[in-house]
Amino acid sequence: MNMTGILSAAALIGGIGLLIGLFLGAAAILFQVKVNEREEAVLSALPGNNCGGCGYPGCSGLAAAIAKGEAEVNACPVGGEAVGKQIAAIMGVESKEAVRMTAFVHCMGDCDQTYAHYEYTGIEDCRMLSYVPNGGPKSCTYGCLGFGTCVKACPFDAIHIENGIAVVDKDACRACGKCIAVCPRNLISLEPYRAKHIVMCSSQDKGIDTIKSCVVGCIGCGICAKNCPAGAIAVKDFHAVIDQEKCTGCGVCVEKCPKHVIV
Repeated sequence: MNMTGILSAAALIGGIGLLIGLFLGAAAILFQVKVNEREEAVLSALPGNNCGGCGYPGCSGLAAAIAKGEAEVNACPVGGEAVGKQIAAIMGVESKEAVRMTAFVHCMGDCDQTYAHYEYTGIEDCRMLSYVPNGGPKSCTYGCLGFGTCVKACPFDAIHIENGIAVVDKDACRACGKCIAVCPRNLISLEPYRAKHIVMCSSQDKGIDTIKSCVVGCIGCGICAKNCPAGAIAVKDFHAVIDQEKCTGCGVCVEKCPKHVIV
């Protein structure tokens, strides 16, 4: 091959490379995704657990919503007040006081307070027990099944099984809500960390039936509601419910409850 051919081939390849470079450069400018600097800053401030407890699909979803003004700056339950203040500074707004929430398991029916209809030896997953007789071996069909599905779901090691029921460590809980999502009996709810009193029962059976299945079950007698000076307690579906916004923490309900199910 003579020198002219070599130079021609080099010029052709160089020209093609230049054209491809110009095309890629133009495409990058044309299709570039504009980065919202505030959104990026908010995302870096979030804890990165991607738990979904805020109601958005992960931390990136929440960051986008906050940057658009669609979510509160303290919407992250895991980050709490500290992260809320940091994000408020990024957004240039005043931080609102956040009420710290924590999960509560509304059941006290441990192995000493209930009895078993039979011995269960199947898969240890609470969600699977809806397929077995009586919804599980325990005498109370509303109580904690005790196989720890919520324990496995908790990313913060805040729930443990103690004597057959799930117990939440309030200080370790970050209110992400994953335990609530997996509990098949809907026994777990988010309540204020500083809640004074909680009804630790979810039974909707009549009192006489509850007594047969659990020593400490709420019998829906209404004594707590009648004696509450703040009118913070109501009996719904045969069990007491406390309105935490009205509760003053006076302790009358605890003293009057004949089953000692308010703690």
